[in-house]
Amino acid sequence: MSDEQIVRLTVVSNEIEAEVIRSLLQTEGIESAQHKTDYGAGGTDAVGSGGPREILVRAEDLDTARALIAEQ
Repeated sequence: MSDEQIVRLTVVSNEIEAEVIRSLLQTEGIESAQHKTDYGAGGTDAVGSGGPREILVRAEDLDTARALIAEQ
């Protein structure tokens, strides 16, 4: 993603869930990124899942991206 304003769309439990959401966003032409976060640290999660992941989008795409994931 470029140097445009990047904002957090959501935080999910693991990398697999993050990639499912990113795939959905990509089908609608919304660029995104994901990375490990300490948000929710200490919560239970499956062993080896990589922990919580934060999904980021451009600020201008935030409302559309929220609507897309709300439908799921």
